[in-house]
Amino acid sequence: MSDQRRERLRLEISREAARLFWEQGVAATGGDQIAEAVGLSTRTIWRHFRSKESCAEPIVMQGVVTLLSVLRSWPRESSLEDHLTAELNRLRQEAPPVSHADEMLAMQMIRLADTEPALRTAWLMACDQTERQLRSIIGGRLDRPEDDLDVRVHAAAAAAVIRVLDEHIGAAVLSGADLTEFSDVPELAGRFAQAIRTATGGVVGNPVA
Repeated sequence: MSDQRRERLRLEISREAARLFWEQGVAATGGDQIAEAVGLSTRTIWRHFRSKESCAEPIVMQGVVTLLSVLRSWPRESSLEDHLTAELNRLRQEAPPVSHADEMLAMQMIRLADTEPALRTAWLMACDQTERQLRSIIGGRLDRPEDDLDVRVHAAAAAAVIRVLDEHIGAAVLSGADLTEFSDVPELAGRFAQAIRTATGGVVGNPVA
């Protein structure tokens, strides 16, 4: 099986596992049920995942894929808020990297992570991957290697901002709260940018020469 096909299969398993976790709870969901929902053998499920809870990891990672794809294309001459505004407006007109259904499943799993330690592990692993990718993005903007201590500190701070804001937005969406504060793209972009700029002491967020 190719790596691409393996990742597609893992994501499909993850979708069904997340749906079951949300509908009936993690404790009430077994590996056999996940396998049946996907149309695979239970043995195949365990070939791809170490536990039932770890099945949530690929779909949870989908919660940060879009933002990371946007950050990877951040031009040096643009501020973070200007770039986020332009890209978020563009994605409203085009097909985003992650479907709305997958983003909703990711929000649901992140929300469940508040009360399910094993799912919290999946979310924190996704956050760790975010931090690692931010090292490359920030290192490139600062003209420093990604293993530079300052780069790692700034990446950790930016990743923490993304985690907290993702949790905040997801909780609001799932609770049916008024989403007016998230509907204004420039305002939302500014919130992310200012939080990252503050967390990194002003180092990350401005244009660079």
